[in-house]
Amino acid sequence: MSHAMTKPEREAFLAELHVGVLSIPDAGRGPLSVPIWYAYEPGGEIRIVTDRASRKGRLLEPGVRVSLVAQSEAIPYRYVSVEGPVVSAARADLERDVRPMAHRYLGRELGDQYVAATSGDRTDGESVVVAIRPERWLTVDYGKEFATR
Repeated sequence: MSHAMTKPEREAFLAELHVGVLSIPDAGRGPLSVPIWYAYEPGGEIRIVTDRASRKGRLLEPGVRVSLVAQSEAIPYRYVSVEGPVVSAARADLERDVRPMAHRYLGRELGDQYVAATSGDRTDGESVVVAIRPERWLTVDYGKEFATR
């Protein structure tokens, strides 16, 4: 029996709310793997927002190939792993990029508090929104074997 998700299943899962783990190559070191907030709509690109001056922000340049994993924490375990290139890294807009991401993960009230509390935390004051194009997918849904849903 295959545990693989169908294309609609994997895209719907990735679009759900999960903290992802992003892995980025870093010359002379192991890959940088960090938990991240992300946004995805089926058929589109994965978007993240980060501080340009952070290690992650410095490594996420167009053309760099990265991996992102999102998983469920509850039984039946499921995960989606995506590989693909960074296709853009541009200055983030507070209202278009930063605030909606905070609302996605924290809700409106806590998201607004988070944005207000962290607005001065960025090293050089500049956030970037990074787009990643999913090209390769690896998926597992153990619920298909155990029929627990």
